[in-house]
Amino acid sequence: MTVSHFPLSFRPGLSDAAAAAPPSKSLQKGQQTRTAIVQAALGLATQIGLEGLSIGAVAEVMQMSKSGVFAHFGSREELQISVIREYHARFEAEVFTPALQIERGLPRLRALFQNWMRRTSVEIDSGCLYIGGAAEFDDRPGVVRDALEESVRAWLDAIGRSVVQAQTEGHLSTDADPQQLAFEIHGLILAVHYDARFLRRPGSAARANFGFDQILARYGAGQAPYSSMQTAGPAATGKLPRAAAVRKAKKAG
Repeated sequence: MTVSHFPLSFRPGLSDAAAAAPPSKSLQKGQQTRTAIVQAALGLATQIGLEGLSIGAVAEVMQMSKSGVFAHFGSREELQISVIREYHARFEAEVFTPALQIERGLPRLRALFQNWMRRTSVEIDSGCLYIGGAAEFDDRPGVVRDALEESVRAWLDAIGRSVVQAQTEGHLSTDADPQQLAFEIHGLILAVHYDARFLRRPGSAARANFGFDQILARYGAGQAPYSSMQTAGPAATGKLPRAAAVRKAKKAG
């Protein structure tokens, strides 16, 4: 199961028999080179953005000729889309797939958020391709924007489905709008990036985890809210344990 798939440009010329045949050594080497190019391009894109990505820039990083890189992709747009796919695959492997091992409902929704927060804590320094790409391509229609938008929409849809599952399990109120919850959760991640990466203010992760608890409490089904700090790890430092204790004391009183 994956969050989404979107195709690269179609490459004609292979018969079914050829596609089914085991790859030759030259083909394997070509695939390895392509993979190395995509990884280098992704690292470059997190620094200079998708728009700044070019065949020439990647060729320089890879110490290859422009024609050598061009032979693997054919266009700048195909290179950019390949980078988006690679980023999406890594995001899926780190955030989405591990959460599938967690119990359905609120535990899985919480796992998705905490995995997302862990990745965000790393991307404070390296940059987020989703957020940076949105700023670059929000008003620029085309295949690159389409690929980026599809990837982001698929992830937000996954959050929405997890909210629905939490409602089905009785962990969240059935009156809650799944899209609204996904919107608010997404807003926390955007705020962390802005607060920590741009403003360089400490405590952003703790505030986001506190905000997540508040969202769940606001849309809860009446049970005591789970504490984010139980699974947040090193990213959620701050005074939240005391805040959680205060809330618990108020309910007990």
